[in-house]
Amino acid sequence: MSPTRIPAAGTLPWRLRDETLEVALVHRPRYDDWSWAKGKLDPGEDWAVAAARETEEETGLVVRLGPALPESRYVVLDRGEPGDKVVRYWSAQVTGGHGRLLNEIDEVVWLPVPEAHARLDYARDRDQLLALVRLQQGDRLDTWPLVLVRHAHAVPRGDYDGADDTKRPLTEAGSARARELVPVLGAYGVTRVVSSPSERCVGTVEPYARAVTVKVRRRDGLSEEGHAEAPLKARTHVRRLLERGEPALLCSHGPVMPSILDELAGRLDLDAAGAVEVVEAFAEARDDRLAKGEALVCHVVGTGDGARVVAVERHLP
Repeated sequence: MSPTRIPAAGTLPWRLRDETLEVALVHRPRYDDWSWAKGKLDPGEDWAVAAARETEEETGLVVRLGPALPESRYVVLDRGEPGDKVVRYWSAQVTGGHGRLLNEIDEVVWLPVPEAHARLDYARDRDQLLALVRLQQGDRLDTWPLVLVRHAHAVPRGDYDGADDTKRPLTEAGSARARELVPVLGAYGVTRVVSSPSERCVGTVEPYARAVTVKVRRRDGLSEEGHAEAPLKARTHVRRLLERGEPALLCSHGPVMPSILDELAGRLDLDAAGAVEVVEAFAEARDDRLAKGEALVCHVVGTGDGARVVAVERHLP
């Protein structure tokens, strides 16, 4: 019998102190070991959501996820049976929290990289640390997220009785996906929400906007009708978000997505480690025009004309 697969997720919170990179390690008294904040996924939970949740539950720190780091795989005993544990990690910046220790953790320490490397009890945990250092050395660690969302499933045009297609609502499944997106967007710390004014787009992002008490900024240039009249407007909205450099999401429609993605395609960092994977993931997303209800997370370094996309993640329904 093959081992049971045990999915888990965690983060490497980082900060700069006097231009020195430091990371947060946690101590588990049950095992008397030093490692990264991490934990098992809840049933049906997104990996990124689990990473942010477990970090807060163990350390009391609220984090915003940055570029993903190498995963770990190892065998553990689960209820007396061997299990294949798979842990996915993200770099992360602290954005808040009370800092009180929870869930089997009795100490959190911030250490410079050499000291953290020496204190870690497991060789596998050093892979993430070294990847974090490489991101910093390549000026690809300090990022902000631009999340592209295609609206979730809406009532089909043929089944809609209204005369105004912009009022066509989400289906029950579409509304469920909108609720599922709330913790996903929260894991990336989105603080600005920009959307097509069509009901199916606003309905996709409104649950998140309500949860974090931000305004949904409606833009006609992101609607199908507005895009047909002024095809370049959607790209203008992308450029404006890049100029702001604020964690943001932009919600639009399948026919508009190629224009939005084309604006970002020229900003892909082709010199980054893993650039091939970034380009391939981005190209697949563009070919699909994003799946309905998908969130494509673009990790961006810099702002304005100097902004470049150094990593991408697809969060599919």
